[in-house]
Amino acid sequence: MTKTLILNGSPRINGDTVGLIGKMTGRIGGGYKIVDAYRCSVSPCLDCRYCWENSGCAIRDEMQEIYEYIQECDNILIASPIYFSELTGRLLDVGSRLQTYFCARFFRKEEPILKPKKGAVILVGGGDGHMEKAYGTACTLLHHMNCRQIHEPVYSHNTNERPAVEDESALSGLDSILDFFHLCG
Repeated sequence: MTKTLILNGSPRINGDTVGLIGKMTGRIGGGYKIVDAYRCSVSPCLDCRYCWENSGCAIRDEMQEIYEYIQECDNILIASPIYFSELTGRLLDVGSRLQTYFCARFFRKEEPILKPKKGAVILVGGGDGHMEKAYGTACTLLHHMNCRQIHEPVYSHNTNERPAVEDESALSGLDSILDFFHLCG
C-alpha cells in the first residue's frame, strides 16, 4: 500500500490550507498520515549536536513517529499558508528536526533514508503573491527527506477574496499531484 506523509503548516483548523488537504485526502488511494504542525507535540531543534555523531535525535517527542513514517512512506506533501513569503513558523519548527538527516549525510557520511520518495507542495496566501521563497524552503525540506522528484507548486492566491477550495487552478493542481503520486483512488 502506498503511504503519504502530509505536513500541515496551517494554524487554522478549518482554513484554506486544510480545505485543500481535505479535498486531496478525500481522493487518496493508499494510507496517509497528517502531521498538524500547530497541534503536534514536536519541539524545534535545539542544536544540541547529538546528531553530529549519532543517528536520530536526542529529543524524545512525537517526531520519533514522524521519523518512522518518513522511512516507510512513498510520498511527502508539504502544505502551508504563506507568512511574509515563507512557510509558517511552526512548520519550520518541525522542519528544523530534519537536521538529523543533514548531519547524517554531511557529518557522519551516512545515507539516513534509503527509500526515494516523491514530493509536492501546496501553498496558500492572500498577500502579495510571492511564493518562491516558501517553495524553495519546502523543496529543501523535501530533499532532506529523500524526495528525488518534486512536483511543481500548487498555489491558491487571493484567499482573502476567494476560498482555496473554490480556486479551479488549485483544484486542478491537486489532481496533478494525485496523478504524480499515483494515488487516484
